[in-house]
Amino acid sequence: MQKTSRKIGTLNAKPLHEALKQWYAQSNDRFEVSVDGFVVDIVRGDLLVEIQTRNFGAVKRKLEKLMVHHPVRLVYPIPREKWITKLADDGTNQLSRRKSPKRGALEHVFEELVSLPKLLMNPNFSIELLLIQEEEVRRYEGTHGWRRRGWVTHERRLLRVLEQRILKTPADMYALIPSTLAEPFTTSDLAIAIAKPRRLAQKMVYCLRLMGCITPVGKRANAILYAQTIA
Repeated sequence: MQKTSRKIGTLNAKPLHEALKQWYAQSNDRFEVSVDGFVVDIVRGDLLVEIQTRNFGAVKRKLEKLMVHHPVRLVYPIPREKWITKLADDGTNQLSRRKSPKRGALEHVFEELVSLPKLLMNPNFSIELLLIQEEEVRRYEGTHGWRRRGWVTHERRLLRVLEQRILKTPADMYALIPSTLAEPFTTSDLAIAIAKPRRLAQKMVYCLRLMGCITPVGKRANAILYAQTIA
């Protein structure tokens, strides 16, 4: 299934989750279906599709239970490009709109995957990553949004899906590591290779270790060295 770069028009006014569900839908899909005591976003034949925009930990138990008898796919959007819109006090008129300097990448899935790193070892589980263009709408709430000087996220809107990739095995997840990274490597080496903060590289290493993709092979000074263990 390929829908790369498909534009979203009428979905822009809806929350991100609902927009993604409608974008992802195919004919004959069923929505909000009760399966084994859980409500599933999309049922496509035998496949159960759950769309999660953040916080994998919140659906861990649900996924684990459903995987016992069904193939399950977790769809996760990562904003490659984000526009931030601030609303006036009336909650309707726009005060400003700017493009965020932050750019998401596929490896940012590890930020959430630390909550359930071993699920991809189950053949009934897969993850589909969507790189998207997103608009984050903020409104002013004073002390409630102290981290952003009073501004809080009102809703996230889908503008466009740019790219998608399905990961079915630990080897697929390991493929997110740049092929240019020489082994053995440290988390600092990995951070340089992906051009991302070391804390993300640490999460990648944590997940890949638990998946059996890499293993410690020694030390360089006080840093642990890792090498690939899968073909």
